[in-house]
Amino acid sequence: MVMPLTHFGMDILRKKTKRLENYDESLDQLVEDMFETMYDANGIGLAANQVGVDLALATIDISEADESIEPFVIINPEIIESEGAEMMEEGCLSIPGIHENVKRAEYIKVRYMTRDNEIVEREAEGLHARVIQHETDHLNGTFFVDRVSPVKRRFLKRKLDTIAKEGFSVEDEDQD
Repeated sequence: MVMPLTHFGMDILRKKTKRLENYDESLDQLVEDMFETMYDANGIGLAANQVGVDLALATIDISEADESIEPFVIINPEIIESEGAEMMEEGCLSIPGIHENVKRAEYIKVRYMTRDNEIVEREAEGLHARVIQHETDHLNGTFFVDRVSPVKRRFLKRKLDTIAKEGFSVEDEDQD
C-alpha cells in the first residue's frame, strides 16, 4: 500500500525517531509499504518518519545505479566512521521540487540492525554512502537543506515556508 508522505514543516520530521529494541514480523507490512511508497514516488531511500511513523528504520534501494547492491533496510543506524568529502545534488521526497548540492562524506562505515535482529557494520561509498547518510539524517530530525550554506537556505526559505504551510500535491511528489 502506498502511504501518504509527510512534508517539510511537519513536527515528526524534526525529532529524533524512536530506536527499535528488536524487529519482528509485525513490522514486515510497514517495510513492504515503505518500499512501495518509495518506488511510487521514484525515490531511492525513505525513512519511517517520512510516512508518519516514529521509528528509526529506513528503506534503501540504489539498484538502478548499482546492480550489485540489493534493496535493504537499516534500523537504528549510526555512522561510526567517515572519510573524504563529495558534493552532489540531493532532493527529498518530503521537500518536492527542491534540489541542492550537499557536501557529504565520500566513504562511511555504518552500524545498524537488520530485519534478523543482527547488528552489522557496512562500508559504503559514493551514492551508497550518500543515501545512508541522508536517511540517517532524517531519522535524527535533519533535512538535506540543513546542510547547505546559510545563504542558500535563505534563498530557499520562501519555497520551504510554502511547503510547510501548504504541503504538496501528488504532482509534486512525482518530481523526486
